[in-house]
Amino acid sequence: MTSSPTQGNTPTPQLKKVLGRWDTLAIGVGAMIGFGWVVLTGGWITTAGPMGAALAMVVGGGIMAVVGLTYAELVAAMPRAGGEHNYLLRAMGARWSFAGSWAIVGGYITIVAFEAVALPKTALYLFPEMNKVHLWDIAGSEVYLTWALVGVLGGVVITAINIRGIKTAGVVQTFVVLFLFAIGAVLLFGSFTGGSTQNMEPFFSNGVAGFFGVMIIVPFMFVGFDVIPQSAEECDIEPRRIGKYVVIAVLIATAWYVMVILATSSGLGPVALGGSELATADAMGALFGSEMMAKVLICGGIAGILTSWNSLLMGASRLLYAMAASGMLPGWFAKLHPKYRTPVNALLFIGGLSVLAPFFGSAMLGWLVDSGSPSIVIAYLLVGVAFVILRKREPMMIRPLRIGGKGNFGKAIGVTSVLFCAGLISLYLPGMPAAIGIQPWLLFGAWWALGFIFLVRVPRGIVPGVNAEDELLARLAMRKAAKTGAMPAPALHQTPVFESAKESERT
Repeated sequence: MTSSPTQGNTPTPQLKKVLGRWDTLAIGVGAMIGFGWVVLTGGWITTAGPMGAALAMVVGGGIMAVVGLTYAELVAAMPRAGGEHNYLLRAMGARWSFAGSWAIVGGYITIVAFEAVALPKTALYLFPEMNKVHLWDIAGSEVYLTWALVGVLGGVVITAINIRGIKTAGVVQTFVVLFLFAIGAVLLFGSFTGGSTQNMEPFFSNGVAGFFGVMIIVPFMFVGFDVIPQSAEECDIEPRRIGKYVVIAVLIATAWYVMVILATSSGLGPVALGGSELATADAMGALFGSEMMAKVLICGGIAGILTSWNSLLMGASRLLYAMAASGMLPGWFAKLHPKYRTPVNALLFIGGLSVLAPFFGSAMLGWLVDSGSPSIVIAYLLVGVAFVILRKREPMMIRPLRIGGKGNFGKAIGVTSVLFCAGLISLYLPGMPAAIGIQPWLLFGAWWALGFIFLVRVPRGIVPGVNAEDELLARLAMRKAAKTGAMPAPALHQTPVFESAKESERT
């Protein structure tokens, strides 16, 4: 397991290895099933029709499952905090590692901010008189102080839970995911007993453009399975099982989205969908003929907000921690809480951003979805490239979970993942049927402009491999010593996980 950043020759406390099997799976599933299934489902159905939207989710889920297979092998071989950061550092070097890590952190932060805005939007459905003290309008969205404070409170509570420890966060996650699934079961039951296939017509809408209009949402809706690799260093289960849970989480999320699309369309026809702001909740009310049941589903939506928010705050903080531990970001992000041994400063930073998000209003929801998706897919593409490189350059690398067996089928999976991700990226470009708007591109550009400031500080020429992090830390220490005139302290060697068969057997 990777050591934390060191002060002299004394290592700081390490992350705790406390997550069990159900905690790990709940983190991955809960991260993917956020609030989008409540607020966006109506748009998916009107864009592509119920069967078109369901097909887009199945295809998208298949693509994410292929991507998940590459993650599954890599996390089993390198179960260290930071996930993508470690895979890219070993396969492609420091600057590529920074690029992939920065990409996924950007995607995570947009979703954390999304959930902070989604929470008051959901609460307003339950408490229509909640809006008090008008502050301002942004892009046609009115912002009220009481509305924004609901998101602020959520941000404070979720951040505090994560600071207290990943085990606490994992237990909360498990119970909330179980509650979410119970609400889903009620929705499915209502669809079978009160739904109608006539409401689902037309089954397909807008042809290819409609299909791809839903497909561009897929990376945003499925991001979260990769939170499992971020927290792998804190999982108290065998690495092979961690890898399997990555793929299982993707399959569960795919089934969930398909179920929600079909159940919602069976309860509301096209006209009702067009006038509904929270279609899934309204469909639940229509299926049972009860406004109270609509509010019950909203409680499930709140559960989804909390699970996604909790998981992605967890994942983003571990990535910032790992990047800071490697010297790519300021060491402030690598500080662990003295009692709970969580990356407290990274959590406070991301939690602070989530506290600010509600003050930008609900218009931010769509912008955040669209701006985060390209960064997420860029990270997935780079992980696929790293997978292929490591298969070719390190054939004898110990892989507790070897995808595709001993032949070349595994490499084919890696290449397929890269091609799928390249295809998804192309959908966002101007002129494509599902191109995103100017505001999301501005947010995307601002994030990468900030990242470029840190990227140029990462030394060139770091040789990829098991010692890449040691070399990076040594180069940064020498650079600092040259500026201060002091001799750098020798870096502690960080033994790569499963560097030898003997270590693998001990594990």
